[in-house]
Amino acid sequence: MLLNFAKMHGLGNDFVVIDLITQPARLRKSHIKRIADRNLGVGCDQVLLLEPPTRSKADFFYRIFNADGQEVEQCGNGIRCVARFFYDMGFTNNPVVHIDCMAGELECKIEEKGSVTVNMGIPKFKPEEIPFITKVQLPTYPFTLDNTELSLSVLSMGNPHAVLIVENLELAPVKKLGSQLSKHPAFPKGINVGFMEIKDRSHIRLRVYERGVGETKACGTGACAAAVSGIKLGLLETELEVGFSTGNLKISWQGENTPLYMTGPVTRVFVGRFRL
Repeated sequence: MLLNFAKMHGLGNDFVVIDLITQPARLRKSHIKRIADRNLGVGCDQVLLLEPPTRSKADFFYRIFNADGQEVEQCGNGIRCVARFFYDMGFTNNPVVHIDCMAGELECKIEEKGSVTVNMGIPKFKPEEIPFITKVQLPTYPFTLDNTELSLSVLSMGNPHAVLIVENLELAPVKKLGSQLSKHPAFPKGINVGFMEIKDRSHIRLRVYERGVGETKACGTGACAAAVSGIKLGLLETELEVGFSTGNLKISWQGENTPLYMTGPVTRVFVGRFRL
């Protein structure tokens, strides 16, 4: 059968978005890997599937698959893309969209200039909620890797993140440390690893190594996690910009037990069809 799809991206973090609400199909892991392959398929960091809602208040349920076929809980750039896709396709004329996923139900608002604001929920720090194997909960965790002493902030934004502060982002060993940490046994479900350079109290720069993908152009939940880490440590203001090589995200977080808001752009690159 032929399936319609849209190729979209949030600051270069790119996705293949597929509507399975009106298109009855079931995709296997092998399909996901082929679609995501940049040589043999469409090519993307993640494949995003829209399905009928499972909760009464949600407009739809969406599933996130990394390029390696692994299903994951949340994607900050991805949720902005599926919200905009759902709105642009005419499934709703309400600029406020409620989306359900493995990480829970989130609210998105389509802004006038095409950006999307997402209520990302309350960050989680308890090790069992991340999940992270450790004996005690700490603000930062000492971590030894290849005889190198690291200090990690570890939290969940619906998916697991570790954040390191670096002095020079260009020289940071993103691929080496990111690959090692993302598969470390202390993180049973793997972890996304953010490398944060603080420019001033309202601006940071970030590179993220995503589990099952590698380094991506941008990472929405990674931006949220880095901002939370810096705010908790008293290094950042409660409203700030997170810079990637492809653009910026705006983050607002007022502190523990409050929801975090992320605003950023969405781009639809092209639409097409492929044979399943």
